[in-house]
Amino acid sequence: MSVLVYTENWDGKFKKLSFELVSYASKIAEMLATNVSVVSIGDVEEGELQKLGKYGASKVLNIVGSQFRSLDNQVFTEIIAQAAVHEDASIVILAHNNSGKALAPRLSVRLKAALGSGISKLPVSAEPFTVNKKVFSGKAFACVVLKTKIKILTLTQNSFELVEKVRVATIETFAPETGEYKTIVKDVQKQTGEILLNDAEIVVSGGRGMKSPENWGPIEELAGLLGAATACSRPVSDEGWRPHSEHTGQTGKIIAPNLYIATGISGAIQHLAGVSSSKYIVAINTDKDAPIFEAADYGVVGDALKVLPDFIKAIKEAKSK
Repeated sequence: MSVLVYTENWDGKFKKLSFELVSYASKIAEMLATNVSVVSIGDVEEGELQKLGKYGASKVLNIVGSQFRSLDNQVFTEIIAQAAVHEDASIVILAHNNSGKALAPRLSVRLKAALGSGISKLPVSAEPFTVNKKVFSGKAFACVVLKTKIKILTLTQNSFELVEKVRVATIETFAPETGEYKTIVKDVQKQTGEILLNDAEIVVSGGRGMKSPENWGPIEELAGLLGAATACSRPVSDEGWRPHSEHTGQTGKIIAPNLYIATGISGAIQHLAGVSSSKYIVAINTDKDAPIFEAADYGVVGDALKVLPDFIKAIKEAKSK
């Protein structure tokens, strides 16, 4: 019996998210008195694979091949399912991102396994296996009992601290039987010069309280000083003030940065559903009764156009010391 983790790589490199998954799996393995195995799909160098051992991985199943550079849901599901059988995995863990959301339901059917999606904490108990997850767009929590022999979990990004448990991972070349690879990538266009919203540790976001697209200068300046990404609420993107790629919320991008600064955003439930997993939320709004303050760790009641310059000044002074 083992705990199996699927670790995504980006151009042959693992990001913090992958190490979070292994750290989380390691803690569950301690609860179950077992080990952590990792499945890596794609061309990743041995030195990079060994980094997974730093967070508790005992074994890495390495699946190599140029065809695996792009995600094919059907093929990747088959690979992970075969890896789960090979490792006699009782728990399979994936990220709660676009890839994980695509693969987890397929794996659930393939392995006849119960699925706990969007988990943010360690299981409440191992017997019966009970997980805690947000429901009703983050307004409540539910304890869900998973009763099948194999359980599948998707972990919310930035919801679990990195925990070092140094091991020398055994790297095993794994050659599963796969069907026809149907995904063909004809062109790749990468965003350069900007921090990707999903990867950002800090996000500065604006809403209709910014009053017009011409007032976005302070948000961009603050983001530049903090090394942050910029985001916006849905009304802002619908109005064309900002690109739809920056829209965060239930119908936009779901993010979980360490710090989320909301300026001029009232905090509708649809928006909070997309950012509530942020470690810290700072809100700036003129309305002291705005819903955003209920979710915020720190709040400033005031006009964002007047408050932001003070923020920027304070950060510049702190950086100059």
